[in-house]
Amino acid sequence: MRTIGIIAEYNPFHSGHRHHIQAVRQAFGADCAVVCAMSGNWVQRGEAALADKWTRAALALRQGVDLVLELPTPWAVSSAEPFARGGVGLLTATGVVDTLSFGSEAGALPPLQAAADCLASPAWQEVLRQGLAEGLSFPVARQQAATALLGDAARCLQGPNNNLGVEYLLALRALESPLRPHTVPRQGAGHDEGPSPSSPHASASYLRERILAGDPAPLTPYLTAPEEATLRQDPAALDFGLRGVLARLRTMTEEDWSRLPDSGEGLHHRLFAAAQAATSLPQLYALAKTKRYPLARIRRLVLWAFLGLTAEDRPAALPYLRVLGFTQRGQILLRQMKTAASLPILVKPAHAARLPEEARRLFALEARCTALYDLCRQKFGQTPGKNEYTQNPIRL
Repeated sequence: MRTIGIIAEYNPFHSGHRHHIQAVRQAFGADCAVVCAMSGNWVQRGEAALADKWTRAALALRQGVDLVLELPTPWAVSSAEPFARGGVGLLTATGVVDTLSFGSEAGALPPLQAAADCLASPAWQEVLRQGLAEGLSFPVARQQAATALLGDAARCLQGPNNNLGVEYLLALRALESPLRPHTVPRQGAGHDEGPSPSSPHASASYLRERILAGDPAPLTPYLTAPEEATLRQDPAALDFGLRGVLARLRTMTEEDWSRLPDSGEGLHHRLFAAAQAATSLPQLYALAKTKRYPLARIRRLVLWAFLGLTAEDRPAALPYLRVLGFTQRGQILLRQMKTAASLPILVKPAHAARLPEEARRLFALEARCTALYDLCRQKFGQTPGKNEYTQNPIRL
């Protein structure tokens, strides 16, 4: 049985994700297994996931995923490189996944592999350093360096899914992973785009916006009716916990801000000042943002600050595999992983006590992040939140 790995946030799972899984089964056979390394309660854009990780795991299982494993928060809320390394490392450590599949605007591996080869070269590193020394932001310096070496072929890095795909290829190389890459042409709307006559899918950000705004218009066919009903029950967003977020940020010193990852180049000074003055998250982001410090970087740092994370909280490698949910086919994979996996497998939360010390620290960190996620639910206090130490995996 072929076993295909996917790295995703599923925030929320929608018709574009369903298309990806269908394309995987068309390519590798209807009986292939699909394993997802999925972000937990917090996601890369510096936000709370729309629904908690167990709810999103259940929705993914109903739509064709067989086994959902959690990409821990310190990797899930990081920039593209550590996000990709965490996901690739997790899928590789299962010992049962043989292929990594991802969507891309290119829809083919050669241009992505050429870009990855360029970004792994000493020549690119040198041109990149020159751009950063000139005061360019990392994304601009990165693109400029690639264009200097690849010419027009570097344009593929301007596609967000291409860009992440290149990071996956670099992670496969860096980790010496045996996983074989496979890409599926991405269809539908781009980031933040809604429905259009030429697009069979809406973006996840558009769907989140409609749900968080309370827009009653149905979101089919992008979400199934049961999915939509589930997501509308009690959505989460960082802004729902605004006063708690600002309270945490205003107690931080400039030294506290400096301990966050990617907070160098004087950025911690701007973040400290912005946190003292801002009365909303958009205002905070606007006060801290400059051409050198892109919005995505600012948003992630604010989230790291709220969660109380530091650069030291992200170990060099994942210390365990956390199971969020599985189907019958996924249960077969879990049996195989007992002997094939290179990391401890955490199925029941009670088993966390048996983990090595570093792994126990990470699990305790996840418990704290889940408790803070509960504060950011729209209906906080009206329904019980989920607890890291008592919530078992979803079985479908």
